[in-house]
Amino acid sequence: MIENTLQSLVPKNIEQLNRYVAGKTIAEVVETYNPRYIAKLASNENRLGCSPKVKAAINEAFKNIQDYPDPVARKLRAAIAEKNNVKDENVILTAGSESLLSMLCRTFFLNKQNAITANVTFVGFFVQAGVRGIHLKKIPVTSDYRFDVKAIVNAIDEHTKMIYIANPNNPTGTYINKQEYEWLLKQVPDHVLIIADEAYYEFAKDVEDYPKALDYDHDNVIVLRTFSKAYGLAGLRVGYGIAREEIINNLLKTKLTFEPTTLAQTAALAAYEDEDFLKKSIEVINSGKERLYSFFEEHGVQYLKSISNSVMMILQTEQEAVDFTQAMLEKGVILRRINAFGLPNCVRITIGIEKEMDHFEKSFKEVMAIK
Repeated sequence: MIENTLQSLVPKNIEQLNRYVAGKTIAEVVETYNPRYIAKLASNENRLGCSPKVKAAINEAFKNIQDYPDPVARKLRAAIAEKNNVKDENVILTAGSESLLSMLCRTFFLNKQNAITANVTFVGFFVQAGVRGIHLKKIPVTSDYRFDVKAIVNAIDEHTKMIYIANPNNPTGTYINKQEYEWLLKQVPDHVLIIADEAYYEFAKDVEDYPKALDYDHDNVIVLRTFSKAYGLAGLRVGYGIAREEIINNLLKTKLTFEPTTLAQTAALAAYEDEDFLKKSIEVINSGKERLYSFFEEHGVQYLKSISNSVMMILQTEQEAVDFTQAMLEKGVILRRINAFGLPNCVRITIGIEKEMDHFEKSFKEVMAIK
């Protein structure tokens, strides 16, 4: 009786929603398997850590920890605006870019309006749209695991409010190129909001035909970026959006007042100003990807080349992916099986530091019985 009463309190869209399940933590793996070494290659974090300047900045910020944070993160917002050649009023800071996705879903949708994205992309968008009961049109990716921009445009109808493009895409590491993005901009009506999620921008920006969304002056585009990946601040949760002032002003109405925290704002500003650490992070990822490509090719493993900080491994069946990730986990290699993202037979491997990639290769050979 009590259970039925509780169920009646929960809206159908929430009751039917699958919650986001993150990759396993190091503590969980130690508790369950206690391996001699752990390589955490599941969550696309920066395995180098973060800028050494962050700790000193946080220690200084502790002096004001009794005060509420700056609600618009003025210092950090100004730094982001200056680097991206926009006005401060074009920037919004949030507790991670996923918080901004939540804000977008609760700010811009009316009843019966829909959003369009790929059937294989960041599962966080699926969750946030589901929370609001938004109808999602999930367009199948192409045969090479890329956003099908033509099919997305063809799916637009009179109820479409938003298009979500993760570029580079997560979990595939693939991207839509300049020609495709420019064509998309021309086809999408002005009243449809385009979310250009550039969480992996720092790893992709030097690719010749990668379209940096801020290079295109379109009023209906909001660009999302994060400090969780290249800057190594996933544990502090800082993301930001850049868009025309009218969009930002309306998002500020639905934003949680005091996010990000004081420590998060301070850490992000210190990290943002450390170009040397960012450069080193990108170098580690680029060299690590080339190493993994060579390893996979040597052992006949199917994979996708990536412009993010991870590589997607393609197995024949879902059961193979289940067995492989479990066997690797028992050896202390935490990988991300991406069934929740729409690819149950695939595994995403974050590029780690040299010692972690050594452990991955050694464990892989043991699991696959390769001499």
